Amino acid sequence: MLKAIKYRLYPTEAQKVLLDKHIGSARFIYNLALETKQIAYAGNQVNLSCFDLIKQLPELKKECEWLKEINSQTLQQSITNLDTAYTNFFKGTAKFPRYKSKKRGSQSFNVPQNVVLNLEEGKLKMPKFKKGIKAIFHRTFDGKVKQATISKTPTGKYFASILIETTDVVKEKKKITRENTVGVDLGIKDFLITSDGEVVSNPKFLKNSLSRLKYTQSKYSKNKGKRTRKKLARLHEKVANQRLDFLHKVSTKLIRDNQTIALETLNIKGMVKNHNLAQSITDVSWGMFTQMLEYKAEWYGVNIIRIGTFEPSSKTCSNCGHIHKELKLSDREWECVKCGVNHDRDINAALNIKNFALRNYVSGTDTKTHSELPTLVGVMTYEASLPLGKR
Repeated sequence: MLKAIKYRLYPTEAQKVLLDKHIGSARFIYNLALETKQIAYAGNQVNLSCFDLIKQLPELKKECEWLKEINSQTLQQSITNLDTAYTNFFKGTAKFPRYKSKKRGSQSFNVPQNVVLNLEEGKLKMPKFKKGIKAIFHRTFDGKVKQATISKTPTGKYFASILIETTDVVKEKKKITRENTVGVDLGIKDFLITSDGEVVSNPKFLKNSLSRLKYTQSKYSKNKGKRTRKKLARLHEKVANQRLDFLHKVSTKLIRDNQTIALETLNIKGMVKNHNLAQSITDVSWGMFTQMLEYKAEWYGVNIIRIGTFEPSSKTCSNCGHIHKELKLSDREWECVKCGVNHDRDINAALNIKNFALRNYVSGTDTKTHSELPTLVGVMTYEASLPLGKR
């Protein structure tokens, strides 16, 4: 099983300079390779492969001698990363690759081989850093180190994300039953509501820090000072760390307490186009939370089942199946006109997510992908499940 562990690095001043050179060189090679591929295709209709470009690195080092200070495998990996970006674009899973900037995005580089963690000395060793970089190994592991990604935050902190092939055995998943399944409805007012009635409130980290962020951003816009820029970066980093810690704790508890989790497939890209809700939706980070649930479910042998984006989980009465078509987003409670049951909107949605997901699983139409469009089979199965008078 592959796992990634992130460690904080404490390099010396000389090591910081060399790390920054690696980050800049990896970005330079990526951008140069992207431009070369585009020119080759536009001028000669030739698609240069990553191997074609990697073969040209020795010649490039003669022209740019400063590249000799950099680990050659890191430079090769930059070209490989570009090739992966192209592959993802043609598969339709990502946008066309764009040039990297030192002012935006991740500032990092990859070390694909020869990474050694000396836990006794507390040092990370890799090519060009033979003496090792001081690190805090807060977590140990049993397994083989595969590769490392060294990153630098806007506040000047350095981290190493280590990919490890562990000796852990993947746990066998238990049979899905109604008794061991919990439905989860993700929201804004409350972050999470389960079909068992458990409610996790939304901490609203961004909203609570918004006034300080706006003030610091306004101050930075006027003078562009380094101190103000670093203070702004610290504020953003604090919000991101608070959110990440919260998501990890909630996802881990949910995975450990349940054997099957039913989720709704959310069209987050479409939802953030609503400017009234975009900031709140971004703050709760549903996408990151569901990713955590998915990979942790694989670790602990937990089932994840889904329902489609367009299934009416909020508007359907979980007691009789009647659909309240006039239900508004502002209606937090509503009474079913058919059976008279009074519903809490979110708990009712969580119950329906559980019911719909189990129904789809039994019928073999479980939504395994993040599809944003309804399918003929899915709609047909849903209509068939309704009583004759409600179709």
